[in-house]
Amino acid sequence: MGEKIKRADRKFKFETLQLHVGQENPDPVTDARAVPIYQTSSYVFRNCDHAEARFGLADAGNIYGRLTNPTEDVFEQRIAALEGGVAALAVASGAAAIAYTIENLAHNGDHIVAAENIYGGTYNLLAHTLPEYGITADFVDPFEEGAFEKAIKENTKAIFIETLGNPNSDVVDIEKVAKIAHAHKIPLVVDNTFATPYLVRPIEYGADIVVHSATKFKVLSTTSGILCAQLALQHL
Repeated sequence: MGEKIKRADRKFKFETLQLHVGQENPDPVTDARAVPIYQTSSYVFRNCDHAEARFGLADAGNIYGRLTNPTEDVFEQRIAALEGGVAALAVASGAAAIAYTIENLAHNGDHIVAAENIYGGTYNLLAHTLPEYGITADFVDPFEEGAFEKAIKENTKAIFIETLGNPNSDVVDIEKVAKIAHAHKIPLVVDNTFATPYLVRPIEYGADIVVHSATKFKVLSTTSGILCAQLALQHL
């Protein structure tokens, strides 16, 4: 009889990952199979020492609803696993995910290069909102040879594209754009909302950050809540 394969060494398929990652065991209190929806904003500490350890980050655990939530934690682990990322962050919307990403990569005086075939809301964020904070953007035809390369400046902090352009669903060569970004030592950010990781996993083609608007196709489970965005990250 062969040696038993440990769970950590098993290679689960997509369908299994989307159902069970983050909740490999039933809920420890109720034995519920579905992920519970935790609606709390605050958490109880056993004593002052416990609170001090939590807020001092010496003891990993929940502190406040704005920072962590057990339901969101499962969602984040699941999306990261589906995308092949090292971690994920759930926020309030797809627009928030993109804003979080850009504002962490770029600051006043910095620059972003983006494909011109992106979602209108993202275009407006880059073209009108972020310039008020000193972050500018140039938009290029992703199918024009050399367009991304020509648009990169000394202060460019990232390239932003969509797997499938919204709304035309035109396909950008992620691997080619990733090579251009990495040649200039900047990350490639990909909005994978339309394709979903079931069809395309941009990180496998060189993307560094993947964002989603999760209201479109992604739910935690059929009986749990929907969270609206995430970032799946890979180290540069």
